[in-house]
Amino acid sequence: MGRKLFGTDGIRGEVNKHPMTASMAQRIGEAVGKYFGVQKGASKRVVIGKDTRQSGYMFEYALTAGLTSAGMDVLLLGPVPTPAVGLLTPSMRADLGIMVSASHNKFWDNGIKFFGPDGFKLSDQVEMEIEELLDNGLPSASALDIGRAQRVDDGRFRYVERAKSTFPTGMRLDGIKVVIDCANGAAYRAAPEVLWELGAEVVTVGVNPDGKNINDKCGSTDPKLAVETLLKTGADVGLCLDGDADRLILIDEKGRIGDGDQLMGLLAVRWADEKKLKGGTLVTTLMSNLGLERYLKTSGIGLERTKVGDRYVVERMREGGFNLGGEQSGHIVMTDYATTGDGLIAGLQFLAEILQTGKPASENLDVFAPVPQLLKNIRYSVGQEPLQLPEVQKAVQSAESLLIGRGRILIRKSGTEPLIRVMAECEDDLLLKKVVDDVVDSVVSVCA
Repeated sequence: MGRKLFGTDGIRGEVNKHPMTASMAQRIGEAVGKYFGVQKGASKRVVIGKDTRQSGYMFEYALTAGLTSAGMDVLLLGPVPTPAVGLLTPSMRADLGIMVSASHNKFWDNGIKFFGPDGFKLSDQVEMEIEELLDNGLPSASALDIGRAQRVDDGRFRYVERAKSTFPTGMRLDGIKVVIDCANGAAYRAAPEVLWELGAEVVTVGVNPDGKNINDKCGSTDPKLAVETLLKTGADVGLCLDGDADRLILIDEKGRIGDGDQLMGLLAVRWADEKKLKGGTLVTTLMSNLGLERYLKTSGIGLERTKVGDRYVVERMREGGFNLGGEQSGHIVMTDYATTGDGLIAGLQFLAEILQTGKPASENLDVFAPVPQLLKNIRYSVGQEPLQLPEVQKAVQSAESLLIGRGRILIRKSGTEPLIRVMAECEDDLLLKKVVDDVVDSVVSVCA
């Protein structure tokens, strides 16, 4: 049986619609509290972080009610990046970490991400077991055994110091002007603080959250404002985070955008040269560009692909003993430093590369020539299953036949939004457009 609530990154949806309601969040809190507290006989402590969405208060309190009713003690971190929750869960000897965030989505969505006591995201199996608890009833703790809740004031400062410690010892950012776009999200204070304390001249974008402007015309999914700011101020580089700061998109000094594939290629080769790349392999997803795979092959570096979702990347990294992985979208996972994607720490690694090579951002971002890639998204109504319909399957088969020996096509449902994503790669631009448009048209026709 598959999971009903959990997607590729926790539970996510539109606020005040199932499953993202306050009452459901309370029940989820009871279920995970029972699973990690009473059932496991642990110390019964959980840390909760959130981004800057207005609805974060509602879900933070609802989760707290459910968790404390199950006997868990709750430590509330306030607004912190997702990777800070991954870091602080084991650091504070908690049995569970929770991040309230819908990542790169707009403010009307929210989500709940979970971390185990080791700071890593939960497996599919654990998520299924939690769903079973929700289905089978949730007896509360006795009045004597309910948990406590308290605010933690120094969570952000702990994360800031951890992020700075990943920057090469003795190296500083003096003389480098950095545009940092925080997407009006969770890192709106932490990221500028880290850069300034390391010596950079900092130009900020997206650091005035109002509860509704998270990811709104800013951040990694919409870097136009950051590009304009960089060109206007003459900055050396731009770092664009998303709402919970677990992904990064880069901007060079010419205003050109670099994605996660380029950064992973850069880091993989450097780490291999320094004998730091464990297993001589980079782990990424099916979405990463074929050009990255070809580039790594010329350097004798292996590439392993997983399902889309940074937690699947991390699972494979842990299984294989690898220490570098990520996604084209900007999740960069460096398990030497963090348990999940960390946009700020990834940005620091890129800045270190600029200093070590003496080359501008543009040269460090132009790592390989990508194979032309086209991605289109189609929104569908909840409850529809367009990929299972014969006309769509026929269009997909036709596209695959046309691309044999010339490229590839990938069609999948998003795990975080009601979208069908159609992506193809091919060096023939006309063929690329045709196969994507044909599949998109077939999906649109059945979703109308």
